[in-house]
Amino acid sequence: MRLANMISREFIIDNIAATTKEEVVDELLKALKCRKPDIDVEGVKELIMEREEIENTSYGRGFAFPHARTDKVGEMYILMGVSRGGLTDETPDGIPLSVVVLLLTPSHISNLYLQTLSAMATFARMEGNRDKIIAAESPSDILDVIYNSGVNVEKELKVKDIMTRGVATVTPEHSLKHVANEMFKNRLSAMAVIDNDGNLIGQITDRDLIQAALPDYKTLISNLNYSMDIEPFEELLKQEDKIKVAQLYTTDHEVTTMDTRIVEVAAMMIFKDLRRVFVTDNGKLVGILIRKNIVSMIIRG
Repeated sequence: MRLANMISREFIIDNIAATTKEEVVDELLKALKCRKPDIDVEGVKELIMEREEIENTSYGRGFAFPHARTDKVGEMYILMGVSRGGLTDETPDGIPLSVVVLLLTPSHISNLYLQTLSAMATFARMEGNRDKIIAAESPSDILDVIYNSGVNVEKELKVKDIMTRGVATVTPEHSLKHVANEMFKNRLSAMAVIDNDGNLIGQITDRDLIQAALPDYKTLISNLNYSMDIEPFEELLKQEDKIKVAQLYTTDHEVTTMDTRIVEVAAMMIFKDLRRVFVTDNGKLVGILIRKNIVSMIIRG
């Protein structure tokens, strides 16, 4: 189904006067109340803002997707507010927030809800769509922009719908110190290792870094009274600029494709007790799926 066919022009406010995302939400809910007076929009607003406190729904690229699953509505509603001058809210990439899409669905709707959010994100990632929406002169023109993008709401949730793009990477020539700094700075437990052509060749994890300091860890575990001549972590710090990723990384990673069904990857992650699966396209690294993605985007919604 085309994404545009799921949006009604009566729920699009172009050139909205609001200055913040919350004010846009208020205006959109007011428009919903005018057409659906039985809906408890105050209660809906509370749920939307609760969701915002858990995690900011500003997506970047000038888009935000506040949403709520609640039985205060009996069907799915997609409402859109467009600010041509940009809102004052902070954004993850510094691009002014201009398009706020509010998605409301009953609790029993899950798959369509997730797929619609995914389709919205796909539309937002397409170069130039924000500018086209801002330049549109009417709700009908906005719907034309969305329709002409060709974005569809798919039937099944796939890896590309929830994977993390922009994966942190290192090459075999990077030092242990560089890896440790990147992991600390970005709160990572692992990094993808790629070659000079962007092909995925392995991974390096926090466990690999610790094991570099304790190569004889099996002996230490079997005999806790085992005496070491040197302090292993101190010795590692002395060598951190010289030790290369090539000496530490492993190739025991799992890969999948963007079009693999989420249920298949989730089952594999449970069966193999995996924390992460890398996403490749003809060998090139394009993303990563971690357990947190499944919890935060599917189970929590």
